[in-house]
Amino acid sequence: MLDLGRLRALHAVSVHGSVAAAAVALGYTPSAVSQQITKLERETRTTLLERRGRGVALTEEARHLAATAQELLAIVERAETTLEERRGQPTGRLTIGAFATAARGLLPGVLAELSRRHPGLDARMTEVDPHLSIDLVARGMIDVAVAHDWDIAPLPAPEGVEQAVIGDDLCDLLVPEGHPLAAHASVRREELAGQRWICQPPGTVCHDWLVRTLRAAGCEPDLAHRAEEYHTQLALVAAGLGIALIPRLGRGTLPTGVVAVGLDPVPKRRLYALWRAGAARRPAITETVGVLRGRWAGG
Repeated sequence: MLDLGRLRALHAVSVHGSVAAAAVALGYTPSAVSQQITKLERETRTTLLERRGRGVALTEEARHLAATAQELLAIVERAETTLEERRGQPTGRLTIGAFATAARGLLPGVLAELSRRHPGLDARMTEVDPHLSIDLVARGMIDVAVAHDWDIAPLPAPEGVEQAVIGDDLCDLLVPEGHPLAAHASVRREELAGQRWICQPPGTVCHDWLVRTLRAAGCEPDLAHRAEEYHTQLALVAAGLGIALIPRLGRGTLPTGVVAVGLDPVPKRRLYALWRAGAARRPAITETVGVLRGRWAGG
């Protein structure tokens, strides 16, 4: 009989594309994942992974087995959901994927509250890009995702994934102290022509939103500095190197030399919780979504 844990390891490599990434998702070491797959190869008398350059690729037999593993894991999930539903209490392990600022600004309080209210629930969080996390929910690799979207890029809704709005994260225009805009209570987008910007790299939703929005207002943005981390952007603003548009969630206290100015209309991104429809009855998911929304509403 095939071992479910070994099938789970193979499925994780199939989803994440590498042994190292699968190990991160499962909370194992890469060597532990490799050992699981080696044992599965012995069980099936089949080569499952082939070397490709510095990485590995699944053989055709492995892809078939990974698809079967996904079906089996879905059956197990349904059984676990039914048992937990009958007990009526959130229990077992619950995996949550959250984007960086939600992981910093929202999840610590949520995880602490879940731990306090439900000692039998083992909630674990992984920081992950919002659009990647949705696919991970759909594939059964995480139970709940905290993701966001902007008006130019609505959140995708894969079949079999349900969602609930958590709330809206407002953004501020952050400028160096002494900057001409620092004396304004708020500015309109049309007034931002000629500014040097600090933003995220191309291909990110935040970058694309800034470029499209300013172009729609008749301003071609001068993107002087690009940094993924908002705290790096804040440091660049504090050094007087440009202005930035940064959401409030997870931002923390503004450093000395940085002033927040309102932008009219106020930019915002919407936060969502997402989970698989097949696990919607699970008390752990219902409770987690409720705590997420309650924590947001409570500020």
